[in-house]
Amino acid sequence: MTMPHPRITAILTFSLAGSLHLQGAGPEVKETAFEFRKPPHNYLTHEARDRFAGLLKKLNSGEVRLDTADDKAFLASLLSALDVPVSSQILVFSASSLQSEIINPRNPRALYFNEDTYVGFVPGGKVEVISMDPTHAAIFYIFDRLRPGGGLPAIARSDKCFNCHAGNATRRVPGLIAESLLPMASGASLETYRRDEQGHHIPLDQRFGGWHLTGGHHLTSTHANLMGVATTAGQFDKVPAEPGQMWDINRHLLPTSDILPNLLHEHQLGFENRVFHAAYVMRQLLADGRGTLPFSAKAEFEKIADELARYILFTDEAALPRAGIEGDPAFMKDFARNRKPARSGLALKDLDLKSRLFKHRASYMLYTESWQKLPAMLRERVYYKMAEGLREQNPAPVGAHIPVQEKLAIRSILKETLPGLPSWWR
Repeated sequence: MTMPHPRITAILTFSLAGSLHLQGAGPEVKETAFEFRKPPHNYLTHEARDRFAGLLKKLNSGEVRLDTADDKAFLASLLSALDVPVSSQILVFSASSLQSEIINPRNPRALYFNEDTYVGFVPGGKVEVISMDPTHAAIFYIFDRLRPGGGLPAIARSDKCFNCHAGNATRRVPGLIAESLLPMASGASLETYRRDEQGHHIPLDQRFGGWHLTGGHHLTSTHANLMGVATTAGQFDKVPAEPGQMWDINRHLLPTSDILPNLLHEHQLGFENRVFHAAYVMRQLLADGRGTLPFSAKAEFEKIADELARYILFTDEAALPRAGIEGDPAFMKDFARNRKPARSGLALKDLDLKSRLFKHRASYMLYTESWQKLPAMLRERVYYKMAEGLREQNPAPVGAHIPVQEKLAIRSILKETLPGLPSWWR
């Protein structure tokens, strides 16, 4: 790879000082405070441009119609309209979401997702949608229950999710959450294994509590498919809660909660939350600086770029089981539907599943609008840090885990398929 000219390197090292008109100085890394409801963000009055907002316009105009014959038909038609594969289904039975009162081991919630949209369905409840706006993060929608006689149920943009979805777990940005805990029969938790953190770095033995897990996961010890039952001594036992054991599995579209969509869901949550935290911080800094980035923000700017580069290159990815995993073939096919191959035929979505998730460790989420809409100065800085890690000799630590042949593959894939890559990326 041809790296930038030394002079360009020096400019980048100082956060593109000439082009950003950096001002002032600050000795410590301090996290920028912001309120997403207030200027310059104005989340509540922002005109949403997420995938579901686009579908909503088509529903209101009659261009698209959903099947309202029954709950399952409605859900399937909604997923199809949003290009969300049914095969992405994962099941969670801990009491969570706005419908926590009806979610438990006897009535799990199903989640479905693509790269920017997440759909939740609880039998006997409502359909929820979290759709990622390219600049303002998660937008929350909820459908009313289907009415007798059919017709599209009312749809509301919900503002009741912020206590959980815009708190510490998402760094005060409207974002995405996954937890791991031991539920009781009621769905309430007895033990917590991880909270307020999302991403592919979390060890697998800390995940899946309160979730069903099916397929060839090869985990010898897991919190999945377990619930807590109180004993007469005031303690509790852990007992199996297998999919369909306590509920009619036909109430959901599929009988599965495969390991592979579970793992990719976790990766995406970690990516989106980091990217949108960066987006809000940058918008606040640029607004405070009246369009320029203060020199006092340099350390924070560098910290954000470092974090994003590490995540994109899977630097801290948790190890898979020794035997690897076996993904559901139907989901693997659906996941590859929008694969973007280079001339070599290689693509970022190529799965490994032996020792790691992907053959080429650079996130496919780089193709999303959420990444492409980040300020160019931040994206270029992240690309520079990635390039340092993808050097064949003396790579920066962010890429030290990647062998040379894989680096060459990643560089060529990015150069040939990723829009907006800097001109010096050769």
